[in-house]
Amino acid sequence: MQNDGWQDSADAWIADMGDHGDFGRRYVLDPVMLPRALACAPRRALDVGCGEGRFCRMLRQRGIDTVGLDPTPALLARARARDAGGTYVEGVAEQLPFDDGAFDLVVSYLTLIDIPDVQAAIPEMARVLAPGGTLLIANLNGFNSACADRDWVHDSDGRRQHFPVDQYLEERAMWIEWRGIRIVNHHRPLSTYMKALLDAGLVLTHFDEPEPTADASPSRAASYRRVPWFMVMEWRKPA
Repeated sequence: MQNDGWQDSADAWIADMGDHGDFGRRYVLDPVMLPRALACAPRRALDVGCGEGRFCRMLRQRGIDTVGLDPTPALLARARARDAGGTYVEGVAEQLPFDDGAFDLVVSYLTLIDIPDVQAAIPEMARVLAPGGTLLIANLNGFNSACADRDWVHDSDGRRQHFPVDQYLEERAMWIEWRGIRIVNHHRPLSTYMKALLDAGLVLTHFDEPEPTADASPSRAASYRRVPWFMVMEWRKPA
């Protein structure tokens, strides 16, 4: 197993997610990702990098036959414990163990940054997608991932001044740490993802950089608006 920190960080990750996800998932991404997933009216969905299975459970609770895939045994064990009737498969995005066209919805929910080889993974996601199906992606903004290992620049009184962006075009892996979690993330410019998705024959049908919902903590929402973390993309496989 590749040492990317996920197995060792699994307990801390599960605790951090809780039942409803962290701030970004609960107040920024879920309100966009779930309605867009449901709008596709999928019969069968694949969650690539499902982790502890939170989004899989959300889809299954709404009647969608959902398969979760992840390379981390400890996270899969938690997913199976929380959802005994679900299907959770150990595997990597670069070599999906599914037939061509097996799913009419494929979800990558903040997982492209964890995948070592997106040039292999994105064509695999397209391969298992049925003609007319949708690839729904949430990912970190490139300016955020460019310096995710450095975080904010503070003044002498500890106040946040600005978020650094450096070497944006240089693709690289980095160790990042927060709240007991220590994992490898991969920075890539947006153009890397766009080219790979276009080369896979997919068509962009939606793009957004969502804001926090109105019920989010005002202070957290204000901080998020200074440096938005996420983007959402929806790609269609031609019928």
